[in-house]
Amino acid sequence: QVQLVESGGGLVQAGGSLRLSCAASGSIFSVNTMGWYRQAPGKQRELVATSDSGGSTNYADSVKGRFTISRDNAKNTVYLQMNSLKPEETAVYYCNARIRSGWGRPYFEVWGQGTLVTVSS
Repeated sequence: QVQLVESGGGLVQAGGSLRLSCAASGSIFSVNTMGWYRQAPGKQRELVATSDSGGSTNYADSVKGRFTISRDNAKNTVYLQMNSLKPEETAVYYCNARIRSGWGRPYFEVWGQGTLVTVSS
């Protein structure tokens, strides 16, 4: 059993910053990609940023230059530093990871429960 636990969401004024954290725990052999997605009310879930085990990162165009994803592989933890937040970025932010629980076993995808980020204007 593997779970992702997110923290760091909350209320912030437009232009402010928040840092999200997501820690993976359980039966983990290795972690491949870790990332963040968000879902605003009435909208589909969308990619925010991802980081693979080699350190390569990928960002949605809308957050480039303002958000930074980083990870601590020793702790199986991924972070999302969000600066210059906008009201339209109010959403539930979800952590995602591709994990395998043993040598030779296939990777499977795990989602966190989500953390709410509210950006006030």
